[in-house]
Amino acid sequence: MALAVVMIFGAAQTIPLTASAADDNADAVSVSGSARMLVPVGRAAGIKIASDGVLVVGLVDVVSDGNSSCPAKTAGLREGDLIVAVAGRKVSSASDLKAAITDSREVKLTYERDGSRHTAAICPMKSDEDGGYRLGAWVRDSMAGIGTLTYYDPASGTFGALGHGINDVSTSALMPVASGTLVRSTVASVRKGEAGNPGELSGSFDLSDEFGELYSNTDCGVFGRASAGELGVDMTAALPVAQPSEVHEGAATILSNVSGSDIGQYLIEIKKVSADGASAPRDMVIEITDARLIAATGGIVQGMSGSPIIQDGKFVGAVTHVLINSPTRGYGIFVTRMLDESAQSAERTAA
Repeated sequence: MALAVVMIFGAAQTIPLTASAADDNADAVSVSGSARMLVPVGRAAGIKIASDGVLVVGLVDVVSDGNSSCPAKTAGLREGDLIVAVAGRKVSSASDLKAAITDSREVKLTYERDGSRHTAAICPMKSDEDGGYRLGAWVRDSMAGIGTLTYYDPASGTFGALGHGINDVSTSALMPVASGTLVRSTVASVRKGEAGNPGELSGSFDLSDEFGELYSNTDCGVFGRASAGELGVDMTAALPVAQPSEVHEGAATILSNVSGSDIGQYLIEIKKVSADGASAPRDMVIEITDARLIAATGGIVQGMSGSPIIQDGKFVGAVTHVLINSPTRGYGIFVTRMLDESAQSAERTAA
């Protein structure tokens, strides 16, 4: 029986989060020459994003004059749709959407589904519960959680984190980023992983203590810009980037922050490498072998996604998944793939 897999972007405080990623068949080596240097980070940080629109995360009936129906469902909306405009006016938050729905007159919603834009005519209903006008849709416009910063690129002033995307907990849809920041964080506690029950890092942070700027949330990671000082990185710790062809089975290490603000270096074994470019973000199968980390966390836990992987003095990639039924084992992504996606995302943002 195949082992179940879970992404490992962890919850922070009491805000529920999850993440998932799809395969990417790019070669992911076009931006990372053999002399390229990156600083491995390994520090946990709060990641806060606001979506580019409001995501439909649930549909519910509205009771009006004793009659019950769901206007959003009648209009053809589904969970996972992203509402971007009402009556031609941009919607950036749940409060924008609420302000645009003031009576029962038909309005035109513009929404995105599977990369395509659509419109729907919808008639809000006056709720018997509070007298407000409702569409019958639960929506989400922001998320926050804890994850691990993977690298800092001195040449571009950019960083990468997680090694996979941030997806909505209810719909599994990739959250489109309108804006986002990092938040300084410390690891307050660890729920150890065990077979059938993935563990989790819990972060303690002040959501107002923001730094850096996110520009992209992709299947291969979360990317942004920040100064070396903001990230607190040691520029002398920069390592050369390993090409996928250089990564091999055998001993390696990861950098991870599993207690307070301390970054530890831990032993792992790379058990399998898929260097054909078709396995993102599962380019490597890895196993935690360090007794200290196993004692502290039980293996790989949520919140450790993004932990840098180092082999033979080179920067190899990042931890991305844990196998639910075998918490010392998981997957990793090549850092070259993250770099390629970061560059492409920056170009799209600039355009």
